[in-house]
Amino acid sequence: MKCPFCGYSDSKVIDSRPADDGNSIRRRRECLECGKRFTTYEKVEVIPLMVVKKSGQREVFNPDKILVGMMKACEKRPIPMDKLEAVVQDIEKELLNTMEREVTTQQIGELVMEKLRKIDPVAYVRFASVYREFKDLDTFMAELQALLRKNQK
Repeated sequence: MKCPFCGYSDSKVIDSRPADDGNSIRRRRECLECGKRFTTYEKVEVIPLMVVKKSGQREVFNPDKILVGMMKACEKRPIPMDKLEAVVQDIEKELLNTMEREVTTQQIGELVMEKLRKIDPVAYVRFASVYREFKDLDTFMAELQALLRKNQK
C-alpha cells in the first residue's frame, strides 16, 4: 500500500478492526519511510449481478429499483421503511447466493411478490397488478382468489 504522504510503497499495519457491519476491514497503517499514519479499508471484490430485461437488454442490478417499486405498492400501508429495506437486502442476498451472474426481471419480480405476500396482501396485489400486467378483470380476480386460497391454508 503506497503512503498517501510520501508515496513510499511499504507500510506496516498497526491496527485492524471490522467496519461497515463486518462487510469491510479498517486498517491503520504506518509508513516505513516517513512514519506518518493513514487508514485503509479492505472489501471483498464483488462481481456485479446483471439483470436481463424483457427486451433482452442487460444492466447492472440496482436494489434501489426494487425498493422504489415496493414503496409504491406499500403506499398508505402500515409498513415501516426499515422493513422494506430489509426485504430488499434479503432479495439481493438471495440473488447473489444463487451464484448466477445474470438474473431475469421475472425472477426478481417473483421474489418481490413472494416477500410482499408475506408482509401485506394489499401491497402484494398492488405490486402484482403492475408486474403481471393484468389484461382484464378475470385474470385479476384469479390472482385474488389464489391469494385467498393461500391465506386460508
